[in-house]
Amino acid sequence: MQNIPQHIKPDAADFRSVARALTLVENDLPGAGGLLKNLVFDKDVPIVGITGPPGAGKSTLVSSMIGQLLKKNIKIAVLAIDPTSPFNFGSLLGDRIRMGSHFNHPNVFIRSLATRGSLGGLSAKTIEMADVLRAAGFDYIFIETVGVGQSEVEIAGLADITFLVLVPESGDEIQIIKSGLMEIADAFVINKADRAGAGVFVNNLKKIVGQRKEKHIRVFSTVATCEQGIGEVVNYILSSPRRDHNLKELLLTEKAYRLIRQKRMADVDKKALEQTIAAAMLKPGFNLYSFVAEF
Repeated sequence: MQNIPQHIKPDAADFRSVARALTLVENDLPGAGGLLKNLVFDKDVPIVGITGPPGAGKSTLVSSMIGQLLKKNIKIAVLAIDPTSPFNFGSLLGDRIRMGSHFNHPNVFIRSLATRGSLGGLSAKTIEMADVLRAAGFDYIFIETVGVGQSEVEIAGLADITFLVLVPESGDEIQIIKSGLMEIADAFVINKADRAGAGVFVNNLKKIVGQRKEKHIRVFSTVATCEQGIGEVVNYILSSPRRDHNLKELLLTEKAYRLIRQKRMADVDKKALEQTIAAAMLKPGFNLYSFVAEF
């Protein structure tokens, strides 16, 4: 096992050490594997997942929640997952701008992470970097991701508490149920609740979730820009029980599966694959499935 230099061991009291450790892991630099194997988790740190469609106000919501938690002297880390272009792998990384009011606070660490082409919005790097933050000793870790389908499922597999953020114009409540989001979210947050139709949307959603006996799902109404309803959401986070043993087992299995999948795909270079396909498709009778089988 590699020896990890002291200066890159993550410590929430030293944000530079946390940043170095995250950079090491995110970019698979020498020593990253040893760092991960040497992580020590001294306390149970809850991971709060925030997902929802673009424009729902997730970053503003997280910023408002951070403001409330800081009043209780709670140390927070935020991992903001930004959408990556499938063409140039660029990422907007704009979440930190919207959380700018907390940038220099000694109890808040914010890091953006590009999805790097992961179809579900979460890459295996998210798991590794979240564990670095857990080992650093923060009190709570927030992971924010854009909900574009599979990412809602994936964040639920990683987080202890999962919030699905919607806005009144999100559409038909029944469609939300059909999409399977009821099984994913621990709570719905209807943000921008000062907009027209918000009351009807919230009440209809509450009626639907109230019919489910197997899982109690909360519905919150917020206006994050003026911190309306934020206190109730924060109290829910602070009072939520930890995962039981069976759920933790499922959570670890899901994390292990994704990490193993990443390791098995590590030698597949997408750029090299593109060049190989470019040459192969010029040959007569090119068949994608035959190509994949041979590859």
